[in-house]
Amino acid sequence: MDLKINNGGAYKNERLGWARSLAVPSVQEIVRNDFRSVPERYIYEKQDRPLIPENLSASLEIPVIDFSLLAKGDEDEIRKLDLACKDWGFLQIINHGVREEVLHQMKAAAVDFFELPLEEKNKYAKAENEIQGYGQNFVISEGQKLDWSDMIYMITVPPENRNYKFWPLTLPGFKEAVEEFSKEVLKVAEEIHANFSILMGMGRDGFKRSQGELQQGIRMNYYPVCSRPDLVLGCSPHSDGTSFTLLLQDDDVIGLQIKHDGAWIPVKPIPNSLVVNIGDAIEIQSNGMYKSIEHRVITNEEKPRISIAAFMFPDDEQEIGPLESMIDDNHRPRMYRNVKYFDYVREMFSRRMEGKAHTAFAKLERQ
Repeated sequence: MDLKINNGGAYKNERLGWARSLAVPSVQEIVRNDFRSVPERYIYEKQDRPLIPENLSASLEIPVIDFSLLAKGDEDEIRKLDLACKDWGFLQIINHGVREEVLHQMKAAAVDFFELPLEEKNKYAKAENEIQGYGQNFVISEGQKLDWSDMIYMITVPPENRNYKFWPLTLPGFKEAVEEFSKEVLKVAEEIHANFSILMGMGRDGFKRSQGELQQGIRMNYYPVCSRPDLVLGCSPHSDGTSFTLLLQDDDVIGLQIKHDGAWIPVKPIPNSLVVNIGDAIEIQSNGMYKSIEHRVITNEEKPRISIAAFMFPDDEQEIGPLESMIDDNHRPRMYRNVKYFDYVREMFSRRMEGKAHTAFAKLERQ
């Protein structure tokens, strides 16, 4: 694999051109210049707008898993994980072992980055044919509706894949905060991999081996306030193309919603917890037993929101498909074909975020 050295770090030579996304304005700057302004490109069609307030059942909350029990092999907690993934596809984990100091420093680093002047942030802007950097992904046409958010995305694991030209290394403490958060979350991810492996009948290591070299990317999201939150979305409905995602939420502002039984359910933050959601790769490898779930982000008029997502995904060159232990010709026939993970990701980035439409790429047509 060709390596390039850039700004003190090595990274795999990116396959340029396959992840084209058009440049878009900074929403943070739109709000700074005119709080009341909501440009037409951000106003969703009536049927796609969030209802404020939504008619949601206050009793519905995603499952909570005690990670410390899971790590000890507690059978009741493993069963809870199994049910949470089957019924919800989302859960919150507490007692996960990531130090509060690490979580707080990661949030502070994200705040510090988004508080930089626009010209400084633009030094780390992504090009149209790159997925890393400051800007937006999944913008494929001049006419599509845009999300009310800004983001920066960086590959973090394995370290040799990092491209430091997208890291604001001059920002005090930023690199250290990202590296520590990445390292600590990776430990959590490895234990989650092991438990999925057990649930899929592969011992503790089989599932991880099926994904090749473990990859991680971190995205920091900034959702500015909006004078008309009933017209916009901070993030369009979509499922993640990952194996799974670990999300550090804003403790004070609710924004994330998941689709459950046809309704949008808010994910209420538990301070210092991590949200875990199933991605498309696990849906494919589990043969649909664990499904990736549509989720979106809404905005508000009063307070901006920040979140940090750690995406865990297979090696680009790894072929993924239903695992043998998850196929039963009589009760659970094969539902997905085998695909190279890079091909799946390329298909995903070729379209705007549109629910789970991209998962059709891997599905078998049933007679």
